[in-house]
Amino acid sequence: MTAPAYQQMIFINLPVNDLDASKKFFTELGYSINPQFSDANAASVVISDTIVAMLLTKPFYATFTKKEIADATKTSEVLVALSSESREKVDELVDRALALGATTSGQTQDMGFMYGRSFDDLDGHTWEIVWMDPSAVES
Repeated sequence: MTAPAYQQMIFINLPVNDLDASKKFFTELGYSINPQFSDANAASVVISDTIVAMLLTKPFYATFTKKEIADATKTSEVLVALSSESREKVDELVDRALALGATTSGQTQDMGFMYGRSFDDLDGHTWEIVWMDPSAVES
């Protein structure tokens, strides 16, 4: 029997203006906060077993870079794209985000085999939620 393959993770580090508001936003979207890696400066938002969004206060975020921190409401610094299990789940998540204070970002993309919508979170970070028909990927 061979050892399981290493499963690489991604940690998305995002500067936020109001850590408590951002934590509330993401938990109300259905994600959980890992308290082991959260404190007054950071919140570890568990998106999946291999995806974690680290929400960092701007002063704390600044300790990791010498670059100016982008104002994501005015400048695009990243597009975070997440897969979804169905078209309905895309709509469900984006509609919930919008109800929680997010804003619509871009147009709905409906190509039949692929469907996506996007929103900007409370700090302007863009999240794209995309479903792709598995049979389209297999062919």
